[in-house]
Amino acid sequence: MFTIASEETYRDGQIIFKEGAPGDWVYVVISGKVKIIKNVKGNSFIVAILEAGEVFGELSFLGGISRTATAQAVGETTLGIVDRDSLDAEFNKISSDFRYLIVSSVRRFQKMLDRACEFSTRASPRVQRTISLAYKDKKSFTKAYTGNISAGGLFIKTQKPLKKGETFLLKLQLSGLPEPLKINCEVVWSRGGEEASETRPPGMGVKFGTMSQTDKKILEKYLRDM
Repeated sequence: MFTIASEETYRDGQIIFKEGAPGDWVYVVISGKVKIIKNVKGNSFIVAILEAGEVFGELSFLGGISRTATAQAVGETTLGIVDRDSLDAEFNKISSDFRYLIVSSVRRFQKMLDRACEFSTRASPRVQRTISLAYKDKKSFTKAYTGNISAGGLFIKTQKPLKKGETFLLKLQLSGLPEPLKINCEVVWSRGGEEASETRPPGMGVKFGTMSQTDKKILEKYLRDM
């Protein structure tokens, strides 16, 4: 079915490629097995076990994206590396419009996979409630609001989200309280205006870091009573 350029053999437990690494080689499992592992918030989850005849690495080739997961050999495993010249030749036969659709679909799938993993590992349920807040970036406080919140984090709707990994001070104004809660936060994902839609507004997903024990108890009680 595929033209194999070369073969590689991996020992049990050996990493074939790591999540986030560059590379767009496409592999076919000839013998043995391959474990596909996704890292979510520092924890590793097995999302698939591939056996002989199955293909992997195609998302990076089709979408021009970094590796979406880690691939690891299970037992002694032999892989065939699909000939890039033949793949490129076949891919280039497709019209530019259709190639654009494929690339867009792959990149959308990558984002959906990341979001699905985030939701599946979320320890605290989200509560739908509009709450006023302000967050401090490197320059000043910006007023905004959230549409959902949990004990572990919230979504901030804003046209100018901070970048993933940035940390900041959040002031969360809960109803009935004279003063806002002060929480140190980190951006875990960010969606700008070009990626937004009617059902997916621009903004950023935020996880809570340090806060005072008093503020933590107030927040937990607030969520229980909602």
